[in-house]
Amino acid sequence: MLCHLTVGANDMNESRKFYDATFEALGYEPGRIEGRWLIYQGPSFVFAVNEPLDGKAATHANGGTIGFSASSVEQVDKWHAAGLFAGGTSCEDPPGIRENDGNPAYIAYLRDPVGNKLCAKYPLAGR
Repeated sequence: MLCHLTVGANDMNESRKFYDATFEALGYEPGRIEGRWLIYQGPSFVFAVNEPLDGKAATHANGGTIGFSASSVEQVDKWHAAGLFAGGTSCEDPPGIRENDGNPAYIAYLRDPVGNKLCAKYPLAGR
């Protein structure tokens, strides 16, 4: 259902540093510049970063979270550490197991340089 997701940036270099680090931790290539856009390509999605087209400051969504799949608990921790090192901030609780309607998962949360809330998730049910 989802084909792409775009977040705003106020400083493209700062955002590129953050997203290159966190996507690398999940096994993806660094972003590529296409015009005004910084593009990260996955097998079935596009994640894009750009300065808002209306010229106003980029802000984060209240109540919104962008989730990324991880292949292991270790990869979630690597993602979280990479994001902190690259200028992100930790939010919610430290990385760990969360129950979600009987479906436990290992999850970590970060905020990007603009304040967008992100998570990396590794499902534990059935493992």
